[in-house]
Amino acid sequence: MQTPADPQDRHEYPSHWEADVVLRDGGTARVRPITVDDAERLVSFYEQVSDESKYYRFFAPYPRLSAKDVHRFTHHDFVDRVGLAATVGGEFIATVRYDRIGADGTPASAPADEAEVAFLVQDAHQGRGVASALLEHIAAVARERGIRRFAAEVLPANTKMIKVFMDAGYTQKRSFEDGVVRLEFDLEPTDRSLAVQRAREQRAEARSVRRLLAPGSVAVIGVGRTPGGVGRSVLGNVRDAGFTGRLHAVNRAFPDDLKEVDGVPAHRSVRDIDGPVDLAVVAVPAEHVPEVVTECGEHGVQGLVVLAAGYAESGPDGRERQRALVRQARTYGMRIIGPNAFGIINTADGVRLNASLAPEMPRPGRIGLFAQSGAIGIALLSRLHRRGGGVTGTTGVSTFVSSGNRADVSGNDVLQYWYDDPETDVVLMYLESIGNPRKFTRLARRTGAAKPLVVVQGSGQAPPGHAVRATRLPRATVSALLRQAGVIRVDTITELVDAGLLLARQPLPAGPRVAILGNSESLGLLTYDRCLAEGLRPARPLDLTTRASAADFHRALSRALADDSCDAVVVTAIPTIGEGAVGDAELGEALRSAAEEVPGKPVLVVHVELGGLAEALSAAGRTAPHGGAPAPGTGGGAHPFRPAERLPRAEAAQAVQAAEPAEIAEAVEIAKTTEAAGAAEHAGIAKAGESARAAEAVGPSVTPPRSPKPFAPEIPETSRTPRPHSRLIPAYPAAERAVRALAEAVKYAQWQREAADPGKVPEYDDIDERGAAELIGGLLERGQGLTIGAEETCRLLGRYGIDVHRALAAPTPDAAVDAARALGYPVALKATAPHLRHRADLGGVRLDLADEEQLRRAYDELRELFGPPEELRPVVQRLAPRGVDTVVRAVIDPAAGAVVSFGLAGAASQLLGDMAHRLVPVTDRDATSLVRSIRTAPLLFGWRGSAPVDTPALEELLLRVSRLVDDHPEVVAVTLEPVVVARQGVSVLGATVRLAPPPARDDLGPRTLPAY
Repeated sequence: MQTPADPQDRHEYPSHWEADVVLRDGGTARVRPITVDDAERLVSFYEQVSDESKYYRFFAPYPRLSAKDVHRFTHHDFVDRVGLAATVGGEFIATVRYDRIGADGTPASAPADEAEVAFLVQDAHQGRGVASALLEHIAAVARERGIRRFAAEVLPANTKMIKVFMDAGYTQKRSFEDGVVRLEFDLEPTDRSLAVQRAREQRAEARSVRRLLAPGSVAVIGVGRTPGGVGRSVLGNVRDAGFTGRLHAVNRAFPDDLKEVDGVPAHRSVRDIDGPVDLAVVAVPAEHVPEVVTECGEHGVQGLVVLAAGYAESGPDGRERQRALVRQARTYGMRIIGPNAFGIINTADGVRLNASLAPEMPRPGRIGLFAQSGAIGIALLSRLHRRGGGVTGTTGVSTFVSSGNRADVSGNDVLQYWYDDPETDVVLMYLESIGNPRKFTRLARRTGAAKPLVVVQGSGQAPPGHAVRATRLPRATVSALLRQAGVIRVDTITELVDAGLLLARQPLPAGPRVAILGNSESLGLLTYDRCLAEGLRPARPLDLTTRASAADFHRALSRALADDSCDAVVVTAIPTIGEGAVGDAELGEALRSAAEEVPGKPVLVVHVELGGLAEALSAAGRTAPHGGAPAPGTGGGAHPFRPAERLPRAEAAQAVQAAEPAEIAEAVEIAKTTEAAGAAEHAGIAKAGESARAAEAVGPSVTPPRSPKPFAPEIPETSRTPRPHSRLIPAYPAAERAVRALAEAVKYAQWQREAADPGKVPEYDDIDERGAAELIGGLLERGQGLTIGAEETCRLLGRYGIDVHRALAAPTPDAAVDAARALGYPVALKATAPHLRHRADLGGVRLDLADEEQLRRAYDELRELFGPPEELRPVVQRLAPRGVDTVVRAVIDPAAGAVVSFGLAGAASQLLGDMAHRLVPVTDRDATSLVRSIRTAPLLFGWRGSAPVDTPALEELLLRVSRLVDDHPEVVAVTLEPVVVARQGVSVLGATVRLAPPPARDDLGPRTLPAY
């Protein structure tokens, strides 16, 4: 951290302005304030700028900076004069500064709200998006200091700088005078400026991940001199996968005359490699990683995969070691996967990278996999690629990332990459936590509109040492919000793979109508029942009987697919015996050919003990070379895939978080194969076969299998993508698994159709936004974090057209009578003590009190039941029309943002948790679906002959509450309970509002990487 030394500096060094950013080409830079300590850096930076760039900056030849210039550009008060620098390797690559000016254009102080801004970018770094990133940050700084408008004067020939300003998306004015282009623009974010910022963010972060997943050259650092150990194993994995780029083995303990290791060029240091290195796989003990990072940074390495353990998962010292690692890597513009990572895989023909601890390269396919846990990553790879047992069929992987501690690259970054990756059709993610829920839901909504995103969320615990803001929302609420964003949310990795197999190779269903056919009546009825339970609309099963031939299946499936009343087909099949029994291959071909005749509808198979059928079904969609011979190493039958023969036992324990018993057994079995020996070598520090402690210091280690059994053949380039008209039909061993996957596909297809028209946020003429802001400001002057009184609550809600029925205190019977006279009979008498509030079932409410006599009698009854008035806290309220009691809530969660919730009041919401949730701002479509999303919604629509209530008025109330918390983030909590929805209109009978300074919004400021 820099510290200013000038006594004239008016403010302390603003360390919160420091940030790491991802640039357009995927590299990173550090943005920080310029201080008096930067004089030499500034002079060195300026000397490397071309004469042309200097001319564009100063409008005249300016070969060098004078001492006065250096003083001016390094001495800032951080209020009226601010300078920021973008740095790589500690050296300046670009600068920006603003100077506050008055109406006459001369230097000024507040309350002047305009400033001149100017940039200078080193020529070698122009075109990387440095100026655009600096503009975002200097604009945020200016807004913080009360500046609302920037002015810039640019020479007409400086088209690059003009484009930076014009493309930013701010509201601006352009003029030309005295041979200079003058640009003026407001700094208040607009929808366009946010859209521009997020588009740049997506391109930059996707590019940063692409540089990791598609490198032109790879160096494995820590390659042992003898077989065994992490480094030697990973080197073999990269080589055996057929990596198309340049591969290097690095260990400073190599003899000077050693030229190759396992046929790979050997080097003592990355610095000795002739040519660029895009990716370094670091397999050395943690204490030696800093030295390796320095060498990689100085050589220009673009990214690191750090396999070593001994970081945040090991305690406070490791946590600080991890933070130092991230800071050091970002100093050189590098991104990190890990530490404690399992590795990365890219099956694309032009890459074929297996920089992981998996000894076999997965079959190429269209599924992108992300797992924070190595054990879960192994289980996912295994389930996707084995034959026999569980979900069968072969569906390949496009890319795989297992991020370990995810100290830098996270699921959000990889999601940015997969969004427009043409090689990925379906995304499967196992997340132990969501570090930035606001950003994740935004990215998920955008990704879901283009391709399915299926997520399992683990225990919710953040990876060790990862700084994430904890959400206060219940797990069910988080799940509901993910679904609103288009995420297919499942509970186990079995369901994750089930859904992924269906979505990867079958079209989305147009609706919930399901045809069921097969040769088992009982299996068909079981499937029918599961469809009903999942909310689908199945037709009665068609029983083809056990005598059905392959031709019978073909005809029945063809008819079902051709039926306009069918959106999907589930085929059930059991083995048959005897003369004329249908063969597996014959049946598989019959189903495949029938499905290809009507390619727009999904087909699933539920099979019982028909491993051959599943194999036959998968054969049609395989990406292996077409031919009659089985793939080498497969033997034509089941071959379970074990990507790692050794894994730390602690990793296997994480698999329990989202696994079923069979999955737990699988993960534990994998963990049992862990061998203690084998650690990455660096300078001869550890050799294969040394102590388990040495192995654990490095992290996950792999011993190449003694008898390799490749489960996938080498794939020729022409067979990377399945035949255009071939469709892999997923087969499931249980009806409930097939139907659950189909139900998720139906819901996702419905969401995708609705997402095309998300609705709008209505405008209401009677909303007084300014009046509400003034009221909130006055109330917050009393203190921070307060629940405002009843009168202030009514006034604030009234500014947004929400009328709350007045409740008058009744500390005595006479006071109750006076209140009733003021309100008008009939009235209600309520006890508002905390233990009786909203508990009509306890008898603390008396309704339909038509006159004074009834009111006094009710008052006496409440005193007899519950005690004196000071304990009851009775109130009198005007009687509302009868209807359905509901509850409306809004809360601003520091991690997820503002959320509106709705449910029926009482046991439905309190005991059963029957609440629905939507992110703010709520659109008219959101409000409509919110009301209908709860399980008890039929009570609002005339259930069992009751009168339907006024749901449009209820939806309007939800929209007004959403507008309130969206317009005023100081309103951190709102509860309306009960809200009585009658046949006409709604009545808000109780309301509480809590005000506090709004939590920081990290989605509206400039682009930054998570801070360490």
